[in-house]
Amino acid sequence: MSTPRFGRVVTAMVTPFYDDGSVNYAAAADVARFLVANGTDGIVVAGSTGEGSTLGDDEKLSLFAAVAEAVTVPVIAGSTSADTQRSVTLTSQVATTGVAGVLATTPAYVRPSQRGIAGHFAAIAAATDLPIMLYDIPSRTGRKIAAATTIELVRTTSNVVALKDASGDLPGAAHVKATLGDRLDLYSGDDALLLPFLSIGAVGVVSVASHWAGPEFLGIVEAFDRGDLATAWALNERVAASCAFEGTDDYPNPLPSKAAMRALGLAVGQCRWPLGPSDDVLDDRASAIVNELHAHRG
Repeated sequence: MSTPRFGRVVTAMVTPFYDDGSVNYAAAADVARFLVANGTDGIVVAGSTGEGSTLGDDEKLSLFAAVAEAVTVPVIAGSTSADTQRSVTLTSQVATTGVAGVLATTPAYVRPSQRGIAGHFAAIAAATDLPIMLYDIPSRTGRKIAAATTIELVRTTSNVVALKDASGDLPGAAHVKATLGDRLDLYSGDDALLLPFLSIGAVGVVSVASHWAGPEFLGIVEAFDRGDLATAWALNERVAASCAFEGTDDYPNPLPSKAAMRALGLAVGQCRWPLGPSDDVLDDRASAIVNELHAHRG
């Protein structure tokens, strides 16, 4: 396994809010430090789990700075949106916040062609010297990044260096990794598919459940790396309930993640609308999930 640029267990961090819905930057720093102490070695800020679509640009910049100052692991800025020009403008500013890279997501709702997707990403890459992780999640965006598009972007754009693949297309991801080798760090963007992704050359995972199951996800990656498949399989089974819990139709991500963090005593608050607040059913389930993992750890 190659040495990853952004870490092996990269947590897509929730954004804490006060009761009035404003960003709790002090709590964000606390959450980041908690994650690093519990298996995370990279953090995505203001991604979809961080409710990035509800954050203003000034809020994002302040959040990037607060988290980057709080930890020494790579912090990746979710500075892009469906608006290419807005993405370029914000991305051009993020280096001043101390982040280590940029997460560039396919434009949602617009449904651009592959030519449009490539142009969007190329414009973002030209706006910064920071390394860029592409994020392919067609369930949210309505468009998949074709393997040929990813390969061409990496070959023609010096700072596109990683891919978070949440498309579920393992053959496509395997082709991209086999073609590009160490020029691209491949990450599973789906916690439940971490082991299959490791088998095709992924360096790790950009995870949601690592908020509360970081040691287990780190254990999976390390066990696989040393060839201890029995341990990797056992840990994978241990986090299966967490993977199922992290997002459902009734409680979409990041509602479960915030509930789990509250169960751990962290002041993350509730989600902004349109996700809205949690309820007792979710909070009770979150406590059970967290307690079960802690019991396994002894």
